[in-house]
Amino acid sequence: MILPEAATTPCRLDRLPEAATRADLEASYAARGAALVMCDSARRLAVDTLLAERALLDRWSEPPGRRPPWPLR
Repeated sequence: MILPEAATTPCRLDRLPEAATRADLEASYAARGAALVMCDSARRLAVDTLLAERALLDRWSEPPGRRPPWPLR
């Protein structure tokens, strides 16, 4: 299986402009925080999806008599 692109894409973080002011610093700080939250969420979702897909494939490959009739978590 292939790892989703969202799990391997680097996060884009805001950078300070040349001769940054205090307002630039505060705005950049907030933007970086939001970008990190979004990036981490996208990665977590990609990894969770991949793990769920692998678990389903493992369950599907079990012999029919060993599979429970309900999904396991």
